[in-house]
Amino acid sequence: MAALSGLSSALESYRGRDRLIRTLGYCCQLVGGVLTEQCPARSEVGTRLLALSSQLSHCRTVLRLFDDLAMFIYTKQYGLGAEEEGIFVRCVSVLGNLADQLYYPCEHVAWAADAKILHVDSARWWTLSTACWGLSLLLGIARSLWMVLTLRQRLRSPTAPFPSQLPASKRRAMQAQVQSEVLTVLSNLADLANAVHWLPPGVLWAGRFPPWLVGLLGTVSSLLSVYQAVRAGQADAATP
Repeated sequence: MAALSGLSSALESYRGRDRLIRTLGYCCQLVGGVLTEQCPARSEVGTRLLALSSQLSHCRTVLRLFDDLAMFIYTKQYGLGAEEEGIFVRCVSVLGNLADQLYYPCEHVAWAADAKILHVDSARWWTLSTACWGLSLLLGIARSLWMVLTLRQRLRSPTAPFPSQLPASKRRAMQAQVQSEVLTVLSNLADLANAVHWLPPGVLWAGRFPPWLVGLLGTVSSLLSVYQAVRAGQADAATP
């Protein structure tokens, strides 16, 4: 009952539903890709799962039509990252926010072109949106790696007031942040591999992934995101 209650609570939020739809979509693509390639007797089931995955992806695209304002407010509130400690983190975070902000309108135009609402080349706009997403992922990876290195140096430095003079709760919080940043790097790397795959042919490994590999990478990224969300929720619940 507790698991069902937690799932129900997650589905009441937009982010919770998006994580579930994303995870289900990539899982369907993973299983469907394996069935169509490795199990000829089950190829029809695999084809149906791939079709379901495509529809779930389209659902997320439509829902993202309403994300621009939320992203704009977040970008405006973050500003130039005055609260960040290091200039590197500030720069990559600001650039990442800019890439995210540009991603949405590019995707909207591509969607509208596919839906015959706008008479433009959808392929070009899909490429632009994917490039913005890939750039955001690269910047996110750079930020997380920098944070991991910085936090580990603080925890291990014999000259700094870490960790001996810090309260145990503070040390645990820093260690938890390191683990979270490592998971973020792994999740972003999986997504980045797929982002490159969806770029035009000729760019690195673009277009070379079979459906099951795209599904596997997306599933790994989605499950890591779900795990981090659950862990963050538990941490908030434990905070007095």
